[in-house]
Parts: sequence; structure tokens; C-alpha cells
Amino acid sequence: MSDTILSEKTKRTSGKEKPAAQKNGRYAAGTEISGAQAVMEALVAENVTDFFGYPGGAIMPIYDALYDYTNVLNHILVRHEQGGIHAAQGYARTSGEVGVVFATSGPGATNLVTGLADAQIDSTPLVCITGQVFAHLLGTDAFQETDVINITTPVTKWNYQITDATEIPSVLAKAFYIARTGRPGPVLIDITKNAQVQKFNYPGYTPCNHVRSYRPKPIVRKEYISEAAALINAAERPFVLFGQGVILGKAEKEFKAFIEKAGIPSAWTVLGLSALPTSHPLNVGMLGMHGNYGPNVLTNECDVLIAVGMRFDDRVTGRLDKYARQAKVIHLDIDPAEIDKNIQTTVPVWGDCKETLPLLTALIKQKQYPEWLQKFKDMKKQEEEIVINDELNPAGEVMTMGEVINVLNELTEGNAILVTDVGQHQMVTCRYANFNESKSNVTSGGLGTMGFALPAAIGAKFGAPHRSVIAIIGDGGFQMTLQELGTIMQFNVNVKIIILNNQFLGMVRQWQQLFNDKRYSFVNITSPDFVMVAKGYGIAGKNISKREELKSSLNEMLQHKGSYLLEIMVGKENNVFPMVAQGCGVSEIRLK
Repeated sequence: MSDTILSEKTKRTSGKEKPAAQKNGRYAAGTEISGAQAVMEALVAENVTDFFGYPGGAIMPIYDALYDYTNVLNHILVRHEQGGIHAAQGYARTSGEVGVVFATSGPGATNLVTGLADAQIDSTPLVCITGQVFAHLLGTDAFQETDVINITTPVTKWNYQITDATEIPSVLAKAFYIARTGRPGPVLIDITKNAQVQKFNYPGYTPCNHVRSYRPKPIVRKEYISEAAALINAAERPFVLFGQGVILGKAEKEFKAFIEKAGIPSAWTVLGLSALPTSHPLNVGMLGMHGNYGPNVLTNECDVLIAVGMRFDDRVTGRLDKYARQAKVIHLDIDPAEIDKNIQTTVPVWGDCKETLPLLTALIKQKQYPEWLQKFKDMKKQEEEIVINDELNPAGEVMTMGEVINVLNELTEGNAILVTDVGQHQMVTCRYANFNESKSNVTSGGLGTMGFALPAAIGAKFGAPHRSVIAIIGDGGFQMTLQELGTIMQFNVNVKIIILNNQFLGMVRQWQQLFNDKRYSFVNITSPDFVMVAKGYGIAGKNISKREELKSSLNEMLQHKGSYLLEIMVGKENNVFPMVAQGCGVSEIRLK
């Protein structure tokens, strides 16, 4: 554990004797233990170190068992179950491991649903363990009883209810296996209270490596690799789109080797950001609604489009009937369901990109496309003249979000983990932040969950305690989960918090300005004194509104020992451009 994160390990069972059968937090096979103890054994066996949760009546036996495992398991008490699951997401995104969260039945379990939906669409591996009422009370509308299995079925990769303690070891082994393999995702295991207290003869813990009817990786078809290579070798204007699949597949090196041999310009989705250093000469920018000008326009001019670990989300494609109609499409993905779902594929390359990319790289020719790459550079220059220069170096007195990110780049040198909420600040950060290392951009992509950033930053720090973690949040989203400042206070989590305050729900206001004749309907939001709120939680901070204070204040925040909140007042009606308006094609992107 890093010195920057001090957990409650001082409250451990230092003077309490452990049961004779327990050694280093593990029970030997053949020992009689409770279902709750079997849960702890599973976590230890799966090498879980840090996890998040909030206790309650239906999960109390599990928390009682946890009391004897705090020498090996570090539980972080959050202030709300939604905060717990977002923290688990942040942990998973920066560590590359499965995030774990505990919640009780009823409202505790239902408070996980937003995070489950977020993790499901963003392919984040989680194991969520919820308590449930006694089995004989199921279906009786007992106190805090909710049918969590049917509620969460659409937003989990797998879920299961345990009513007998003997199932716990095998079901939890299956849960971790399903969560982390193939296309990752969230798993929820609901355990009735009788199963938690039931004693049984513990068989030991056997990790799962196979589930009947579940194939995490499709069979790689070599003929498709050859067909894809032939298309790439014959291309005159090839273009690569890469997404989070590169990061989830731990295939950053393989991807870099592929594009460098092929010499192909490459653009990223929001979740793909940081898979390739932003400074790489073949990295041409961001795709999608608020992406860069060149990648969007030239999508409709390329002759071969190579998609790696991305799903052709509507925010990337705009109108499908106007998207890359001229191009032959090669789609590399681990999930066969994504192939042909939105965009018709010429050559499907099923499989883990860590495996398929080297096979493809071996068959492609070493090439460069200087004239084609120059078109991206020319469009970037046009975008700089109309949009970027004014955003990063504004002439007016009011600060912009972009200039904040620009100064932050200078001070962090692209080495920090940035955790963003959802809104204008998210798009600005993704557009302008510099990243040298993978797993550095943590944000809510597909679901767009406001309130994500603060708890996710807590989890991100536990997942990567050696790295600097900075949460960048709007004044609206911050107020959705600001109670997690209490978690930061209690566990001394060293995260830096930047609130970009424009006194509006900025992204909604931008749409109302552009498409609803400035009919600003309920987007003007009043906020408390955020610095005083942070002070109440023992967190240092300050508010600034003048440009001459910006660099020194950001530096003060970064150098401060411990958590810090910096509120920066930015322009109230600044907009994020470029922009692909709803109902338009990507080549119809607006620069202003």
C-alpha cells in the first residue's frame, strides 16, 4: 500500500486470536466454516486486496466474517453504494484487475444498478456481492427484499442467487472467471442470509478456468487474417480506429507495432484514449461528436477502415447511412456480437487483439502514406486556427476549460491519471489532455454517468497507488456524489480534485443554445461553496477566477501532500467544438 493511501488497517484484530484452523487468512479443505467465511476465502484466493462496500442487515454475516480478515483484505467504506461501485470501476480501470464491491439487500442492491449499467456498456470487470433476506422469505415482500436478480439481469454479464452455502466457492470462482475473461463485464452474486450463516464442510477453493457453453475467446480464423492483410496491403488511404479493446486486451505494444509497420494514421474513441501515447506521430486524434476535424471528415474519404477493439458507437459514427460508405471495413473484436451490429464488415477478425494483431502484423507490408497523413495534419492546422488556439490560449479575461487542461499538461507532463465526469469538461479533457501511459484516462463512456468521477478517482488511486490521480469534474456532476469526500477523509486518499465551474449544466445548455433558441430550461445550477464543503471534510482547497492564478494554483494542488480541491471559475457560455450535430454524418462536423 502506498504511503499516500492510509487505510483503516490500524483498526485490525491485533489482540484477537484467530480460529485454530485459520492460517494467514485461509482455511484448509475439510474444515467446517460458514458461508460468510467462504466468501472471504474466495477473495483471498482471487488475490483481492482492496475493495469497496457499505454494510447492512442482509449482508451483516459477511461483514462479521470480514472482521477476521482485515490483515489480508482492505475494505474501503464508501458513503453510498453507487459510490462503491464507481470506485470499484475506477480500481478495475487503472489496475487491470477485477473490481469488487459489497452491498446489502433492497436499496443497497438497487443503488448498484447505475454502476452495473455503466460497467456493462464500458466492459469493466466487476464482482458485486449483495446480501439478501433469508431464503424462506423470498417473494414475501420482506423488509429490504428486492428481486435483485431480475432487476440486474439486463445490466450484468452474469448474475446468480445463492441460497445454499455449499455453492459459494464454486459460484464465486465462476463469477471472477466470467468477469475478467473475454469481453470483461460486471457479475452480481446475491447471497441469502441463511447461506451466509450456514456451516458446511469446506472443500477448498479451486479457481475456475472453464464454463460449459461460455467461450470467452472466439476461434481465430487465419483465412480472415489473410484477407484483412491483403486489403491493407492494397490500400491507398487506410485509416485505423482504436478503442478500449486494445487496453482491455493488454495489447498496447502489439497495436503500436501494427500501426508503425503499416504506417497508418490512427484515431481513438473516448475509451481508447491512452492506449497509444497522444504524442505518437501516427496518433491523429479523437473520433466522434466532439472529436477532431480530420479524423471525422477523413473517415468518409478512406478506402480501408480498420477498427480495433471498438464498437462503432453512435457518438463515433453519427448517421449510419452517411458513415464510411466508400470504405472496405476490417473489424477486429473479441465479441462476435459487435461484428456487423452497426457497420457492415468486409472482413471480420474475431479474437483477442493481443493474439490477432501480431498475426496481422506479420502479413502486412512495411509502408508509409505521407500524402494521406498530411491531409490529417492540414485539417488539424485548420482546426487549430478556428477552434483550438482560442480554447487553449484565449484572448478574453474569462478562463476556458481548455486552457486549464493545457496548463495541467505542462505540469504533469502527461504522466497523471485523469478521471473525468460527464459533460463539457469531459470532452475538453479528452480532446486536449496528454497521456504517455496506458490506463490513464478513466471516464464514463457509453452510459455517460454524472457523478462518476469522484468515487472512480478514489478507486483509481487504490488501483494505481504509485501514480498521480486527478479528478476533473463539473459543478453539476460533483454535487451528485460529493458525499464521497467522506471516504477520502476517512482513508486519507491522495486524489486531487479540479472543479471546472461554469455555473451551468454545460453540455445540456450548449444543446439548448444551439438547437432550442437559447431556451435555457433548468440548466442554471446554484452550487455551495465547494472549498468550504471540502474544508468540512478536512480537505484543503481554494477557488480561483483569474488567469494569473492558474498555473501557480495548479502547481500548489499537485505539490500538496494529501487530497486537495481546486475550484476554477470558467466561462459560463463557452461551447465545445468541433461538434457533429445529432442526425448529421461525421463529415458534416461543425467547427463553430
